[in-house]
Amino acid sequence: MTVATKQQLLDSQFMARLDQLDLLSRKMLAGKMKGERRSKRRGQSVEFADYRNYVVGDDLRFIDWNIYARLDKLFLKMFLEEEDLSLYVLVDTSLSMDWPRTGDTAREVNKLFYAKKLAAALGYIGLVNYNRVNVVALSDNVVAETGGMRGRRRVAQMLDFISDLQPVGASNFAAACKRFAMANRGKGVCVVVSDFYDKSGFETGLRYLASGKYDLFAVQILSPTEIEPDLQGDLNLTDIEDADKAEVSITQPLIKRYKANLNAYCLSLKEYVTRRGGTYLFTNTNVPFETVVLNYLRERRLLG
Repeated sequence: MTVATKQQLLDSQFMARLDQLDLLSRKMLAGKMKGERRSKRRGQSVEFADYRNYVVGDDLRFIDWNIYARLDKLFLKMFLEEEDLSLYVLVDTSLSMDWPRTGDTAREVNKLFYAKKLAAALGYIGLVNYNRVNVVALSDNVVAETGGMRGRRRVAQMLDFISDLQPVGASNFAAACKRFAMANRGKGVCVVVSDFYDKSGFETGLRYLASGKYDLFAVQILSPTEIEPDLQGDLNLTDIEDADKAEVSITQPLIKRYKANLNAYCLSLKEYVTRRGGTYLFTNTNVPFETVVLNYLRERRLLG
Protein backbone atom coordinates (compact mmCIF):
# COMPACT_ATOMS: atom_id res chain seq x y z
CA MET A 1 0.00 0.00 0.00
CA THR A 2 1.36 3.42 -0.94
CA VAL A 3 1.27 6.38 1.45
CA ALA A 4 -1.92 8.41 1.03
CA THR A 5 -1.66 12.17 0.73
CA LYS A 6 -3.74 14.44 2.94
CA GLN A 7 -5.73 15.50 -0.13
CA GLN A 8 -6.54 11.87 -0.92
CA LEU A 9 -7.89 11.37 2.61
CA LEU A 10 -10.07 14.49 2.72
CA ASP A 11 -10.58 17.10 0.03
CA SER A 12 -11.64 20.66 0.78
CA GLN A 13 -15.18 20.22 -0.55
CA PHE A 14 -15.86 17.25 1.69
CA MET A 15 -14.30 18.99 4.70
CA ALA A 16 -16.77 21.83 4.16
CA ARG A 17 -19.60 19.30 4.48
CA LEU A 18 -18.01 17.82 7.60
CA ASP A 19 -18.00 21.29 9.18
CA GLN A 20 -21.77 20.91 9.55
CA LEU A 21 -21.48 17.77 11.71
CA ASP A 22 -20.64 17.13 15.34
CA LEU A 23 -20.01 14.07 17.48
CA LEU A 24 -22.82 12.66 19.58
CA SER A 25 -22.62 10.49 22.65
CA ARG A 26 -25.41 8.39 24.10
CA LYS A 27 -23.63 8.73 27.42
CA MET A 28 -22.72 12.06 28.91
CA LEU A 29 -18.99 11.50 29.28
CA ALA A 30 -17.16 14.15 31.22
CA GLY A 31 -13.54 14.75 30.27
CA LYS A 32 -10.68 15.97 32.40
CA MET A 33 -11.40 19.65 31.85
CA LYS A 34 -14.17 21.97 30.78
CA GLY A 35 -14.25 22.34 27.03
CA GLU A 36 -16.53 23.95 24.50
CA ARG A 37 -19.19 21.23 24.39
CA ARG A 38 -22.55 21.82 26.04
CA SER A 39 -23.70 18.91 28.15
CA LYS A 40 -27.02 18.12 29.78
CA ARG A 41 -25.42 18.42 33.18
CA ARG A 42 -26.24 21.56 35.08
CA GLY A 43 -23.20 23.57 36.03
CA GLN A 44 -21.79 27.08 36.09
CA SER A 45 -21.09 28.05 32.49
CA VAL A 46 -22.52 31.06 30.71
CA GLU A 47 -25.60 29.55 29.02
CA PHE A 48 -28.85 29.67 30.96
CA ALA A 49 -30.74 26.37 31.34
CA ASP A 50 -33.54 26.65 33.90
CA TYR A 51 -34.69 27.87 37.33
CA ARG A 52 -35.18 26.02 40.59
CA ASN A 53 -36.31 27.05 44.03
CA TYR A 54 -33.67 28.53 46.30
CA VAL A 55 -32.61 26.41 49.28
CA VAL A 56 -30.47 27.49 52.21
CA GLY A 57 -26.81 27.24 51.33
CA ASP A 58 -27.17 28.01 47.60
CA ASP A 59 -24.83 30.59 46.11
CA LEU A 60 -26.59 33.98 46.39
CA ARG A 61 -24.87 35.16 43.21
CA PHE A 62 -27.19 32.98 41.11
CA ILE A 63 -30.47 34.25 42.56
CA ASP A 64 -32.65 36.01 39.99
CA TRP A 65 -33.49 39.22 41.81
CA ASN A 66 -35.80 40.41 39.04
CA ILE A 67 -38.10 37.45 39.66
CA TYR A 68 -37.85 38.04 43.40
CA ALA A 69 -38.99 41.64 42.89
CA ARG A 70 -42.06 40.45 40.94
CA LEU A 71 -43.03 37.30 42.84
CA ASP A 72 -41.43 37.79 46.23
CA LYS A 73 -39.88 34.32 45.87
CA LEU A 74 -36.29 33.27 45.55
CA PHE A 75 -35.34 31.32 42.41
CA LEU A 76 -31.86 30.12 41.47
CA LYS A 77 -30.63 30.38 37.88
CA MET A 78 -29.11 27.17 36.48
CA PHE A 79 -26.74 26.91 33.54
CA LEU A 80 -25.61 24.31 31.01
CA GLU A 81 -22.22 22.97 31.96
CA GLU A 82 -19.58 22.84 29.25
CA GLU A 83 -17.48 19.72 29.24
CA ASP A 84 -14.81 18.05 27.23
CA LEU A 85 -15.70 15.07 25.00
CA SER A 86 -12.87 12.73 24.11
CA LEU A 87 -12.85 10.82 20.81
CA TYR A 88 -10.65 7.78 20.36
CA VAL A 89 -10.35 6.42 16.80
CA LEU A 90 -8.67 3.00 16.75
CA VAL A 91 -7.49 2.02 13.26
CA ASP A 92 -6.48 -1.58 12.52
CA THR A 93 -3.21 -1.45 10.57
CA SER A 94 -2.46 -5.18 10.64
CA LEU A 95 -1.51 -6.86 7.37
CA SER A 96 -4.98 -8.27 6.74
CA MET A 97 -6.18 -4.69 6.19
CA ASP A 98 -3.81 -4.37 3.22
CA TRP A 99 -6.28 -5.90 0.79
CA PRO A 100 -6.50 -5.82 -2.10
CA ARG A 101 -2.81 -5.17 -2.52
CA THR A 102 -1.80 -2.21 -4.66
CA GLY A 103 -2.16 -3.17 -8.32
CA ASP A 104 -4.13 -6.36 -7.57
CA THR A 105 -7.36 -4.94 -8.94
CA ALA A 106 -8.69 -1.61 -10.10
CA ARG A 107 -12.22 -2.51 -9.02
CA GLU A 108 -11.74 -2.35 -5.26
CA VAL A 109 -10.47 0.16 -2.72
CA ASN A 110 -7.77 -1.00 -0.32
CA LYS A 111 -9.33 -1.69 3.12
CA LEU A 112 -6.71 0.22 5.07
CA PHE A 113 -7.00 3.25 2.79
CA TYR A 114 -10.77 3.17 3.31
CA ALA A 115 -10.28 2.92 7.09
CA LYS A 116 -7.82 5.83 7.04
CA LYS A 117 -10.31 8.04 5.20
CA LEU A 118 -12.95 7.22 7.78
CA ALA A 119 -10.55 7.94 10.64
CA ALA A 120 -9.55 11.23 9.03
CA ALA A 121 -13.18 12.32 8.69
CA LEU A 122 -14.01 11.47 12.30
CA GLY A 123 -10.83 13.11 13.56
CA TYR A 124 -11.59 16.24 11.56
CA ILE A 125 -15.12 16.49 12.94
CA GLY A 126 -13.81 16.06 16.46
CA LEU A 127 -11.08 18.67 16.10
CA VAL A 128 -13.17 21.41 14.50
CA ASN A 129 -15.74 21.00 17.28
CA TYR A 130 -12.97 21.31 19.84
CA ASN A 131 -13.25 17.77 21.17
CA ARG A 132 -10.18 15.95 22.43
CA VAL A 133 -9.09 13.57 19.63
CA ASN A 134 -6.66 10.65 19.79
CA VAL A 135 -6.06 8.50 16.68
CA VAL A 136 -4.48 5.13 17.53
CA ALA A 137 -2.98 2.55 15.15
CA LEU A 138 -3.36 -1.09 16.24
CA SER A 139 -1.68 -4.27 15.01
CA ASP A 140 -0.04 -6.81 17.31
CA ASN A 141 0.05 -3.94 19.82
CA VAL A 142 -0.43 -0.18 19.82
CA VAL A 143 1.75 0.81 16.87
CA ALA A 144 1.43 4.59 17.12
CA GLU A 145 -0.93 7.27 18.39
CA THR A 146 -1.36 10.99 18.13
CA GLY A 147 -2.08 11.61 21.78
CA GLY A 148 -4.82 14.04 22.76
CA MET A 149 -5.26 16.86 20.23
CA ARG A 150 -7.74 19.74 20.22
CA GLY A 151 -8.74 22.45 17.79
CA ARG A 152 -8.77 23.07 14.06
CA ARG A 153 -5.09 24.02 14.06
CA ARG A 154 -4.24 20.34 14.72
CA VAL A 155 -6.04 19.05 11.61
CA ALA A 156 -2.89 19.05 9.44
CA GLN A 157 -0.95 17.15 12.12
CA MET A 158 -3.74 14.60 12.42
CA LEU A 159 -3.91 14.08 8.63
CA ASP A 160 -0.13 13.71 8.41
CA PHE A 161 -0.22 11.02 11.07
CA ILE A 162 -3.00 9.06 9.37
CA SER A 163 -1.57 9.40 5.86
CA ASP A 164 1.75 7.90 7.03
CA LEU A 165 0.18 4.77 8.57
CA GLN A 166 1.32 1.57 6.88
CA PRO A 167 0.15 -2.06 7.24
CA VAL A 168 2.44 -3.99 9.55
CA GLY A 169 2.36 -7.16 11.63
CA ALA A 170 -0.14 -9.86 12.43
CA SER A 171 -3.22 -8.84 14.38
CA ASN A 172 -3.24 -9.33 18.14
CA PHE A 173 -6.43 -7.47 18.86
CA ALA A 174 -6.58 -8.45 22.53
CA ALA A 175 -3.05 -7.24 23.33
CA ALA A 176 -3.52 -4.00 21.40
CA CYS A 177 -6.85 -3.15 23.06
CA LYS A 178 -5.49 -3.97 26.50
CA ARG A 179 -2.53 -1.67 25.95
CA PHE A 180 -4.80 1.10 24.69
CA ALA A 181 -7.26 0.80 27.60
CA MET A 182 -4.47 0.83 30.18
CA ALA A 183 -2.88 3.93 28.66
CA ASN A 184 -6.15 5.82 28.09
CA ARG A 185 -8.18 5.69 31.26
CA GLY A 186 -10.35 8.70 30.47
CA LYS A 187 -13.93 8.33 29.32
CA GLY A 188 -14.95 9.02 25.74
CA VAL A 189 -16.37 7.86 22.43
CA CYS A 190 -14.29 4.95 21.09
CA VAL A 191 -14.57 4.05 17.38
CA VAL A 192 -12.81 0.86 16.24
CA VAL A 193 -12.26 0.60 12.47
CA SER A 194 -11.15 -2.90 11.48
CA ASP A 195 -11.92 -6.05 9.53
CA PHE A 196 -11.81 -7.82 12.92
CA TYR A 197 -9.82 -10.68 11.41
CA ASP A 198 -7.92 -12.27 14.27
CA LYS A 199 -7.47 -16.00 14.71
CA SER A 200 -7.82 -15.49 18.47
CA GLY A 201 -11.18 -13.78 18.00
CA PHE A 202 -12.45 -10.33 18.87
CA GLU A 203 -14.10 -11.00 22.24
CA THR A 204 -11.15 -10.43 24.57
CA GLY A 205 -10.08 -7.23 22.83
CA LEU A 206 -13.57 -5.74 22.78
CA ARG A 207 -14.03 -6.58 26.45
CA TYR A 208 -11.48 -3.88 27.25
CA LEU A 209 -13.43 -1.36 25.15
CA ALA A 210 -16.98 -2.31 26.12
CA SER A 211 -16.58 -1.10 29.69
CA GLY A 212 -18.70 1.70 31.05
CA LYS A 213 -16.10 4.37 30.34
CA TYR A 214 -16.33 4.11 26.53
CA ASP A 215 -19.23 4.78 24.18
CA LEU A 216 -18.21 2.02 21.75
CA PHE A 217 -18.72 1.98 17.97
CA ALA A 218 -17.35 -0.96 15.97
CA VAL A 219 -17.02 -0.38 12.20
CA GLN A 220 -16.23 -3.56 10.28
CA ILE A 221 -14.78 -3.08 6.80
CA LEU A 222 -14.48 -5.92 4.28
CA SER A 223 -13.68 -5.98 0.60
CA PRO A 224 -16.21 -7.25 -1.96
CA THR A 225 -13.93 -10.16 -2.91
CA GLU A 226 -13.87 -11.25 0.73
CA ILE A 227 -17.65 -11.29 0.75
CA GLU A 228 -18.06 -12.85 -2.72
CA PRO A 229 -14.76 -14.63 -3.54
CA ASP A 230 -14.15 -15.25 -7.23
CA LEU A 231 -12.01 -18.37 -6.89
CA GLN A 232 -12.03 -21.78 -8.50
CA GLY A 233 -9.83 -24.81 -9.01
CA ASP A 234 -6.92 -26.14 -6.97
CA LEU A 235 -5.07 -23.34 -5.18
CA ASN A 236 -2.21 -22.85 -2.76
CA LEU A 237 -3.39 -20.16 -0.33
CA THR A 238 -1.11 -18.19 1.99
CA ASP A 239 -2.31 -16.29 5.06
CA ILE A 240 -1.46 -12.63 4.55
CA GLU A 241 -0.52 -12.16 8.22
CA ASP A 242 1.24 -15.27 9.50
CA ALA A 243 2.17 -16.93 6.16
CA ASP A 244 0.26 -20.14 6.98
CA LYS A 245 -0.21 -22.16 3.79
CA ALA A 246 -3.05 -24.43 2.70
CA GLU A 247 -3.81 -26.41 -0.43
CA VAL A 248 -7.48 -26.03 -1.24
CA SER A 249 -9.78 -27.30 -3.97
CA ILE A 250 -12.34 -24.55 -4.52
CA THR A 251 -15.82 -25.94 -5.14
CA GLN A 252 -19.24 -24.33 -4.98
CA PRO A 253 -20.15 -26.17 -1.74
CA LEU A 254 -16.91 -24.88 -0.20
CA ILE A 255 -17.68 -21.31 -1.29
CA LYS A 256 -21.18 -21.65 0.16
CA ARG A 257 -19.78 -22.87 3.48
CA TYR A 258 -17.24 -20.02 3.51
CA LYS A 259 -20.00 -17.44 3.04
CA ALA A 260 -22.07 -19.01 5.80
CA ASN A 261 -19.11 -18.96 8.18
CA LEU A 262 -18.30 -15.34 7.33
CA ASN A 263 -21.90 -14.29 7.84
CA ALA A 264 -22.01 -16.08 11.20
CA TYR A 265 -18.76 -14.40 12.26
CA CYS A 266 -20.04 -10.93 11.39
CA LEU A 267 -23.34 -11.61 13.12
CA SER A 268 -21.57 -12.79 16.27
CA LEU A 269 -19.48 -9.59 16.26
CA LYS A 270 -22.62 -7.48 15.94
CA GLU A 271 -24.38 -9.34 18.75
CA TYR A 272 -21.33 -9.11 21.02
CA VAL A 273 -21.07 -5.34 20.56
CA THR A 274 -24.78 -4.56 20.86
CA ARG A 275 -25.28 -6.78 23.95
CA ARG A 276 -22.69 -4.63 25.70
CA GLY A 277 -24.34 -1.36 24.79
CA GLY A 278 -22.18 -0.58 21.75
CA THR A 279 -23.08 0.12 18.14
CA TYR A 280 -22.02 -2.02 15.17
CA LEU A 281 -21.72 -0.95 11.54
CA PHE A 282 -20.78 -3.19 8.62
CA THR A 283 -19.63 -1.84 5.28
CA ASN A 284 -17.66 -2.95 2.28
CA THR A 285 -15.23 -0.83 0.33
CA ASN A 286 -17.57 -0.55 -2.66
CA VAL A 287 -19.89 1.60 -0.55
CA PRO A 288 -18.92 5.23 -1.19
CA PHE A 289 -16.93 6.52 1.78
CA GLU A 290 -19.05 9.68 1.86
CA THR A 291 -22.20 7.58 2.28
CA VAL A 292 -20.78 5.87 5.36
CA VAL A 293 -19.93 9.19 7.00
CA LEU A 294 -22.91 11.31 5.98
CA ASN A 295 -25.60 8.61 6.14
CA TYR A 296 -24.67 5.45 8.05
CA LEU A 297 -22.86 7.09 10.98
CA ARG A 298 -25.61 9.68 11.34
CA GLU A 299 -28.27 6.96 11.34
CA ARG A 300 -26.40 5.23 14.16
CA ARG A 301 -26.16 8.48 16.12
CA LEU A 302 -22.39 8.80 16.13
CA LEU A 303 -22.69 12.03 14.15
CA GLY A 304 -25.37 14.66 14.07
